[in-house]
Amino acid sequence: MAPSRVVVAVLIALGCWTLAVAADALPAPAPIVWQKGAHATFYGGADASGTMGGACGYGNLYSAGYGSRTAALSTVLFNDGASCGQCYKIACDRKANPALCIPGVTVTVTATNFCPPNWGYPDGGWCNTVRPHFDMAQPAWEKIGADTRNGIIPVIYQRVPCVRRGGVRFTINGHDYFNLVLVTNVAGAGSIKSMDVKSSDSADWMPMARNWGANWHSLAYLSGKSLSFRLTLTDGQTLMFSNVVPPGWTFGLTFASNLQFK
Repeated sequence: MAPSRVVVAVLIALGCWTLAVAADALPAPAPIVWQKGAHATFYGGADASGTMGGACGYGNLYSAGYGSRTAALSTVLFNDGASCGQCYKIACDRKANPALCIPGVTVTVTATNFCPPNWGYPDGGWCNTVRPHFDMAQPAWEKIGADTRNGIIPVIYQRVPCVRRGGVRFTINGHDYFNLVLVTNVAGAGSIKSMDVKSSDSADWMPMARNWGANWHSLAYLSGKSLSFRLTLTDGQTLMFSNVVPPGWTFGLTFASNLQFK
C-alpha cells in the first residue's frame, strides 16, 4: 500500500474511534416512564361545551385553540394553577381492567381546569388532595374508554411536550394600574414559571405575579405603551417577546407573537 494511502487509512480509523468514544460518552436518553395508579372520569358533554372557562382562565377552549382534548387536574397535579397549559399523554390501563379500555390507543390532553375534592366523601373522592386524577373532556375520554356507562377508568400517564400552531398569545384585561395578562398557546413545557414585562419608556424588566391559572398581573401603569414580555417555562426555557403589544393598545385585545417554545 502506498504511504499516502496508509496515512489516510490511519486517519479514518482514528476518526471512527473518536466518534465511537464520543458516542459512548454521551448520556443515554432518559427512558419514557409511564406513571401508574391514576384514574380518569369525564365531564362537559359529548361536544365538550361544558368544559369552557375553567380554573386556568382560557375561556372558550375552541377559540383558544385547545379544542376538546383537555382535562381538569386533581389537586396534586394542578399545583395551584402552576400546571395550567401542561400536556399529558394518557392511556387506559389494560393491566388493571382490560374490559374498560380501548386497546392500543393514547390521547394527549392539555390541563385547562381544576378538579376539586368532593368533601361529601370521607376522603374527598376521586379528585382528593393526594390522588392523581384526570377529569377529561368527554370526547377525549371516549378515545381510550370503552364505554361511557362505566364513568371511570384506570389510566397510566406521562408529561409530554405540547405542540401548538403559531406563536404564543397574550390577552390583556384589567384597567389602569392593574394589567391582567392571559398567556395562551404555549408549546414545549406548556406551563409558565415566571413572567416579566417591560414598557417602551423603561429599560427595566418588571416581574409579574401569577394572579390565577394562566393569568399574570402587573400593578404598574402600562396603558397605551408598547409592551414586551419575557416568559420562563417550568423546564427553564426563556423567550423574550419584544414589542409584541403595539403602542395605543386597549384592554380586551389579544396579541399574537411569532415566537414559540420548543
